[in-house]
Amino acid sequence: MKFIINSGSLLRQLSYIDGVVSSNTVLPILEDFLFEIQDGKLTAFATDLETSMSATFEVEAKENGKIAIPAKLLMNTLKSMPEQPLTFTINTKDFSVEITSQSGKYKMNGENGDDFPRIPVAEDTREIKLSSPVLSNAINKTLFAVGTDEMRPAMTGVNCEMTPAGILFVATDAHKLVKYTRTDAKSNKQTSFIIPKKALSLLSGAIPQEETQVKISYNNSNAFFSFSNINLICRLIDARFPDYNAVIPTENPNHLVIQTAELNNALKRIIIYANKATHQVAMKLSGSSLVLSSRDMDYSNEGTETLVCNYQGEDMEIAFNGRFLIEMLNAMNTEEVEFAMSTPSRAAIITPTLKNEHEDILMLVMPIMINN
Repeated sequence: MKFIINSGSLLRQLSYIDGVVSSNTVLPILEDFLFEIQDGKLTAFATDLETSMSATFEVEAKENGKIAIPAKLLMNTLKSMPEQPLTFTINTKDFSVEITSQSGKYKMNGENGDDFPRIPVAEDTREIKLSSPVLSNAINKTLFAVGTDEMRPAMTGVNCEMTPAGILFVATDAHKLVKYTRTDAKSNKQTSFIIPKKALSLLSGAIPQEETQVKISYNNSNAFFSFSNINLICRLIDARFPDYNAVIPTENPNHLVIQTAELNNALKRIIIYANKATHQVAMKLSGSSLVLSSRDMDYSNEGTETLVCNYQGEDMEIAFNGRFLIEMLNAMNTEEVEFAMSTPSRAAIITPTLKNEHEDILMLVMPIMINN
């Protein structure tokens, strides 16, 4: 079996799916790409058994076939090579692979493509279509809030709810929460599923900048994303997502409105002086004044900044993990934000002051005890 392809084109396509590949001593073939040629088109697959990705593109080939090729070895070769045509020659008896460039030859041992794990096929699925900017926004505004505690599997992904009124993406790690809603994309039936963080990270990196339609199909076990020449399949997290509405406080009489960039930049300076374990930043609110302060008792480091703000409510002092606030403000993408608070021991709600027509976002952050 033989095919010819441009090295730059191959590298660009494989870079989308390379993140799926992980070292696996139990099943070494998972460290390979599966190359499958059908009617002059090459489809490259990668899988870790939980997430699978493929990219399809045209090659010069006269026969069909498949081969599993070591992913790391191939990627390192392509990254160090100038753009040029490459000829792949596969020995179908011993599955060796020879790559011929303009100035050299490279040989590697492949594996039988028939031994590559079976990629899930979409069966009994329901379908919804989203524009790529909508899906990209939803991922970027929620992914940072996903938890990492494997003992709480539901929180290690983003909960997606499809309803006739719109679609909803929710992520939480029990310390912070993001609720992102779109009303310009709807589903005929109400359903929900949890997509793992790794799959969404890979999806975010592969979604093209130019607007395109992303087809999302799903059943009880898997979600299927398809756009351009890329397909991503992931196993859904089989767990019950926590009742996030129950933790969102409804009575918040104290309101702070402030410029997003001004607060964000001040936090980035102040957090340098915070305790490296807690990243605690205290916010002292009084009238039109917001005083930010942090302290690291172990090294006698201390920082304070005073900002002008619009605050309506009782004087109060409340502390948060400064890193969480910075992550939230980075994802908010708005000129002004509003903090709605009740007491120093209850969660604060952060929202943009100006609402987009089809978009609604709410972020919640838990306070931490102030160290005097």
